[in-house]
Amino acid sequence: MITNRNTQVTFIGGGNMGRALISGLLANGFEASQLTAVEANAETAIGLHRDFGIQVIGALDQIAFNFSKNNIVVMAIKPQDFNVVAKKLSAKLKHATESGPLILSIAAGIRLKDMSRWLDHTRCVRAMPNTPALIGKGITGLFADTAVNQADRSLAQTICHAVGQTVWVAEEHLMDAVTAVSGSGPAYVFAFLEALQAAGEKLGLDSATARQLAYATLEGSTQLAHNSDEHAGVLRERVTSKGGTTAAALEVMKQLDWHVILEKAIAAASQRSKAMGDELGKN
Repeated sequence: MITNRNTQVTFIGGGNMGRALISGLLANGFEASQLTAVEANAETAIGLHRDFGIQVIGALDQIAFNFSKNNIVVMAIKPQDFNVVAKKLSAKLKHATESGPLILSIAAGIRLKDMSRWLDHTRCVRAMPNTPALIGKGITGLFADTAVNQADRSLAQTICHAVGQTVWVAEEHLMDAVTAVSGSGPAYVFAFLEALQAAGEKLGLDSATARQLAYATLEGSTQLAHNSDEHAGVLRERVTSKGGTTAAALEVMKQLDWHVILEKAIAAASQRSKAMGDELGKN
């Protein structure tokens, strides 16, 4: 639970991930009075105030930082909008204290050098959450350079912990790997669930039964792996009896090089993440 009442959090954007973080912070001890959202969409803004009781303002020029507080700004906006929004926000940061607010960006692909350039601000942290954050089960990759001290790292981690686990990477290029593995990862899992359910249906199970079997199997297996100190490969071997049904299925997957297919898919996601960073940073 959060006990530091001197922290003020301003969200730029109140979409799904912004909502998840707001909900998580309130559930973990933040008061509504500590949170503000900037949201131009009137319907979304009304929903944020109605659901969470926080202050919602419609434009960046309405931001009024209280610099007697420890301020953190969460950039919860689309990557393609970051450049324009950051340059507008920069004017507000110039009126800040010497160090200004801590900036935490959850916009995919936006690199620190570009973020700092557009904001004219160096106190920045880059984060890559994933969609299970919507139910408090996410995991967020984090990166910061030497301009960010340990107190700021802890503050950024506290914000992201409100929606799940966090990991720090030592080099920024590894954020492309984080994006490929966990940022995009839920889609791979959903695709697997689709395929597992569909396979059950083709074997004669009704849709509801196939879905229940597939979803419960994935959830239970994941929890079993989480609660075990052993490598997933060891757990797999324990399910696989020589000449049995599991061995027959895994042999087909091996012949089709499913492991290689997944590695290539994740590599493609990482390469696309890098390319997006290159494209977004040109302005």
